[in-house]
Amino acid sequence: MDKAPIMAIVSVVGGFLIALILGKILIPALRALKAGQSIREVGPKWHNGKAGTPTMGGLMFIAASLLSIITGWDAMRSGDYSHLLVLALAAMFGLIGFYDDFIKVKKKRNLGLTGVQKLLLQVLAAAIFLAAMHFTGALKYDLYIPFVKEPVVHVPELLYLAVAMFAIVGCVNAVNLTDGIDGLASGVTMPVMLFFTVVALSQTTAHRGLSSFPAALLGGLGGFLCYNFYPAKVFMGDTGSLFLGGAVVGMAFALDMPLVLLLVGLVYIVETLSDILQVGYFKLTHGKRIFKMAPIHHHFEMCGWSEKKIWTVFVLVTVLMCVVAWLGVRIWF
Repeated sequence: MDKAPIMAIVSVVGGFLIALILGKILIPALRALKAGQSIREVGPKWHNGKAGTPTMGGLMFIAASLLSIITGWDAMRSGDYSHLLVLALAAMFGLIGFYDDFIKVKKKRNLGLTGVQKLLLQVLAAAIFLAAMHFTGALKYDLYIPFVKEPVVHVPELLYLAVAMFAIVGCVNAVNLTDGIDGLASGVTMPVMLFFTVVALSQTTAHRGLSSFPAALLGGLGGFLCYNFYPAKVFMGDTGSLFLGGAVVGMAFALDMPLVLLLVGLVYIVETLSDILQVGYFKLTHGKRIFKMAPIHHHFEMCGWSEKKIWTVFVLVTVLMCVVAWLGVRIWF
């Protein structure tokens, strides 16, 4: 009997309940510890009212994702540890985010680790993940292109590893950048995790055990969103957003489909590009701006969109892109 679909369902339901129950305990504890969010001075002025909202709430769905260690037991018995490698990557980035949040809370400021410190730690985490994938034989150097069954492009190992390092760090920070209004990063990432769960389950043999991790995280994000949706009772902090970034990019590489990130991660990409374009144009023109505020979700806020409207549009766009991605990858198996 194939247990993978059953374990995926158990992971979703169990992850949801773990996050939902943990929220009842964690949020009051964070309030008691005065682990409140500091608001960026350059952000929308109406966000100042969110100052003091508990942060590091990402611990809820991180705890939920640990359920995959149990529900993925059958895969481990058959020698497939890929879901643990993805969990380890996400956890390493989550630890970086936790340390960053801890500094912010302790020193009561919006800035934690310096940019250089973050980058070095993130590169180290990506290197450890890629090395583990390589030495366990889980990392493939064949590049599959969505909507194209053949040919498969074989990439030289050193080039692949260099580009993979850049992609991992870039994707993680793109997800982090998306976490700018209530529930946005968690809402956008839910359909992405559903996509990865379905893809893993759709494969005949390889990667089916991978489904336990995105399924557990999907459920955990659902439970977390009960507290994080507007008006948010808790923020995920860098603890959660960096963990999510690691989970998204880790799943793409573990399933041998990094290019699919261009589709399912469209919102993350647009958020990042809007920020890069804004900063670059501002410097080139000595003060002019393309957007009213970057990243782009703040631009829409400045245009009068409510946080709920932004959340709905961005999530629906991601759902649509996940459907497109599914049509593009199903020819591979």
